[in-house]
Amino acid sequence: MKLTLTHRHCSLALAAMLAALAVSSLPARAADGEQQFAALGNCKLDSGTSAQWAGNIGADKMVDPARYFVIVVDALGDGISSSPSNSKTQPRMAFPAFTTRDMVRSEYRLATETLHLKHLRAVMGISMGGMQSFEWMVDYPTFMDLAIPIVGSTRLTSYDLLLWHAEEDAIHADPGWHGGNYEKTPPMPQVAILHDMNLSTPSHYARETSRDAFAKQYEGYRASGATGFDANNQLYQLEAMIHHDVAHGGSMEEAARKVKAKVLVVPSEQDHMVNPGPALEFAKLLGAKVLLLTSDCGHLAPGCEAGKLNPAVRAFLDGK
Repeated sequence: MKLTLTHRHCSLALAAMLAALAVSSLPARAADGEQQFAALGNCKLDSGTSAQWAGNIGADKMVDPARYFVIVVDALGDGISSSPSNSKTQPRMAFPAFTTRDMVRSEYRLATETLHLKHLRAVMGISMGGMQSFEWMVDYPTFMDLAIPIVGSTRLTSYDLLLWHAEEDAIHADPGWHGGNYEKTPPMPQVAILHDMNLSTPSHYARETSRDAFAKQYEGYRASGATGFDANNQLYQLEAMIHHDVAHGGSMEEAARKVKAKVLVVPSEQDHMVNPGPALEFAKLLGAKVLLLTSDCGHLAPGCEAGKLNPAVRAFLDGK
């Protein structure tokens, strides 16, 4: 049973140039790359940052801003939009639980209430943004023409759950976590190690990290670990992914029947972090176009295979 909670003073960070990426048919203006914030008041809840997307936007990248107005949104819980780490009224573990559906609901409100958009050319995202893209196409089926989930999933497999639960347990067990009441986020080396072990594949890791370089890298885990992301924020986003299910307890067949957009599904065949199976199965239900990434880069395949991925996404956006 889902509880409906209210997160007060909800805000989303956006950059017009994460998580989830919305593309309208209007070209971007030169000054639109500056990050802005939208205050959404109360967000009713059921129960990745924009800066990382900048490298995918450009004339020869995934999306050409001369052709489309691009809106990049920081998802709930990433430390920039409303999160356990920055909430004044519900800080740390007092922050209400949220789902990927809540992320998408807040992004829809951003699009309609703050930006006053009535329709999007496309919604797309990578990793957790890919999960949100699947959620978008099911929950708001007529709001976009196209949807492009990249290394995302409709619902996690048992292997995905094994990883995300292990990362959660590693955070809880870290001596610096203190039940979420830390002054500075702990290094959490075991979380970082688990994450990196699954981010690519054994062959890719062995090729990129020599035996001679390993000792220094491993010591780096102990020294700085996963401190690039707040521990409580990470826990909340892990929980959102663990409970991610675009069918919301129903069947995937029913969820697929709701989709109206044309869809390009981009899974990574050797992904150890987000199993490609659910995305491929949903693509079959939709009769969607599939671009399968096949390198041993695993979850990092969108970057490794940018030469294959970027032109395919540009062509799909252009209706080719």
